[in-house]
Amino acid sequence: MTPFDATSGPHRPTPSPDPWAQLGLALALLAVDPRGLRGLWLRGRAGPVRDRVLAALAPLAPRKLHPFMPEDALTGGLDLSATLALNRLHRHEGLLSRDGTLALTMAERCPPGLSVRLGQALDARPGLSLVALDEAAEEGEGLPPALADRLALFLDIDGFGWSDSADITLDPARIAAAQAHLPKIALPPEVLEQMTRIAASLAIDSLRAPWLALMAARAHCAWRGGQALDERDLTLAAELVLGHRARAFPQDTPPEDQPPPPEPPENDPDQAQDREAQEPQIPDELLIEAAFAALPPGLLARLQAAKAARIAAGSGAGTKRKSMARGRPMPSRPGKPGSGARVDVVATLRQAAPWQAMRRAARPDAAQGRLLLMPGDIRIKRYQDRTDRVLIFVVDASGSAAVARLAEAKGAVEIMLAEAYSARDHVALVTFRGDHAELALPPTRSLVQAKRRLAGLPGGGATPLASAMQVAFDASLQARARGMSPTLAFLTDGRGNIALDGTPDRAQAGADATTLASAIAARAIPALVIDTSLRPKPHLSDLAATMGATRIALPRADARAMAQTLGAALGGKEG
Repeated sequence: MTPFDATSGPHRPTPSPDPWAQLGLALALLAVDPRGLRGLWLRGRAGPVRDRVLAALAPLAPRKLHPFMPEDALTGGLDLSATLALNRLHRHEGLLSRDGTLALTMAERCPPGLSVRLGQALDARPGLSLVALDEAAEEGEGLPPALADRLALFLDIDGFGWSDSADITLDPARIAAAQAHLPKIALPPEVLEQMTRIAASLAIDSLRAPWLALMAARAHCAWRGGQALDERDLTLAAELVLGHRARAFPQDTPPEDQPPPPEPPENDPDQAQDREAQEPQIPDELLIEAAFAALPPGLLARLQAAKAARIAAGSGAGTKRKSMARGRPMPSRPGKPGSGARVDVVATLRQAAPWQAMRRAARPDAAQGRLLLMPGDIRIKRYQDRTDRVLIFVVDASGSAAVARLAEAKGAVEIMLAEAYSARDHVALVTFRGDHAELALPPTRSLVQAKRRLAGLPGGGATPLASAMQVAFDASLQARARGMSPTLAFLTDGRGNIALDGTPDRAQAGADATTLASAIAARAIPALVIDTSLRPKPHLSDLAATMGATRIALPRADARAMAQTLGAALGGKEG
């Protein structure tokens, strides 16, 4: 493959005859107008292909930052060594305090706090742009939406092999000429209006997207040396900026109950002239087709999977908690050493350094060169980690749960057990039939043991739902006492007829279940109720409402559908 030559004129890429040349053209547009385009979302594994792309971005001189960079490196702060050496306050600038291009490595791991900071910096500082290097390896990973919304360009290079790529050469002289020509290109309001219509047709809810598309069209016009925006510019902008943001396919035909407005008479020159001036020269359908032509294979499916994964963000992790020993570092706080607390030496020195001149003046007898510390200077390290989560499945094995329904429930729980094991969750199993319930499987990560207990689960007998709720409630409290985050998942038809004392009394069984549901809600234990009965009953809805649980009716779902519903709902409950 021949190298991409930025001195050759671009071709209309619908579809692009050479995807690598299209990628090189996108990089050229970013070099022409990094301020207007705001940056690039580059998805691809680290390797020689990505190195070729990054080498083309070298003229932008990007400054690297990583997801867990300390706050003072971003926004500036006290220069400790200079302050101590000069005996006066000395501060240093942060990466966000200067114009230029930033390169965010491991962008898929960007925490929410950094995402907000970078988004605010991009909005407040026009001279700042960002190249986000996303190495997402699994579905659901990727750049945070707050940053993806602000970056005009998206490039996915995972589909390129070494033989499919080539060195990318950008012409500095042509880039300089395009930058000088950029302010001369007009931005007609009707073009922005058309881009807004296209974005709405593609179910893009961001108001930044049409403006970024207009900036891309202007950069391309300057790159090719044009005097005004035309079809080539708008088509390329739709491909590069709107394509990856599409969330739905537009309607192919207008609704039948909304006929198009009548055309004005052909012999009316004034109206014909007004219509020609108001209507865009490029049909919306052409730009929509261009946007979809630029979609990588399976992108819409990946976007939907990512959205589902964000909704189920609690899967595989418990609740956040502060720790003095382990986890992700948090800002230090004032405190006293002891009881497991560890002194943050650097933060303590930063706090004490600005006051050294004043303290030495107040204490002339203090030895020279010795740092004067006060109790208020001490800073204690803090961390944040997540508790282990335990999914407690409460499975109805009574006679009211027919054999087929029990088999489906077993299949769904077995699928969920495998997913919980892969996510390193603990699982527990409570079964109920006859006159009592039992903890058939204490919290464990042993998938083999869990499947063995589930396979041997018999069916038949009465429905001691209240007893099952009592056992599940006790198991939840014990899990919390061990520092875990419990979540309850009930699979039942809800026809409880055995009271807590083991007597067959439907009314007392209902009252006991309501009391336990209130206790579960009072302890704020996340819960989910899947109603497996063929005809869902209102009393199970009332019980779920009292428990503060989500109720889902699945009267005819198979094991796979039940497991998918169970997984999504449990993930949404545990945020």
